[in-house]
Amino acid sequence: MSERIEVGQKAEDFALPDETGTTRSLTELLADGPVVLFFYPAALSPGCTAEACHFRDLATEFAEAGAQPVGISGDSVERQQQFAGRHTLGMPLLSDTDGAVRELFGVKRGFALAPTKRATFVIGQDRTILEVVRSEVRMNTHADRALAALRAAKG
Repeated sequence: MSERIEVGQKAEDFALPDETGTTRSLTELLADGPVVLFFYPAALSPGCTAEACHFRDLATEFAEAGAQPVGISGDSVERQQQFAGRHTLGMPLLSDTDGAVRELFGVKRGFALAPTKRATFVIGQDRTILEVVRSEVRMNTHADRALAALRAAKG
């Protein structure tokens, strides 16, 4: 089991396919500004849908903060594509089917049904972790706290 990543640490680079099958690296995603990387247990489940739609609904606020939300789960590229299309999410959804990135960020759960813990990492352009949100049940907390951290970092 990997250790938990905390505020102030650096995020390691990684590359995963998005919902279109295009490989995206953290370095590439950070080129345009901070990234809000939100891990969720299962695409199309009620809780994850509520969480992802809240990020979608705050797209303008994230853009104003210069940041981009990026979802990530162990779901297949096809399932991520279904999720993005059904809810018009408009953000990259990364497919971490082998769990390598989940392990890297310390959000791996012990049971197979939902192998990913719900957690959000606000990552600055220099790959420094600016905020970590860990809440399994308060779906809106993730986007709200990420925005607050981005606004505070901008000063």
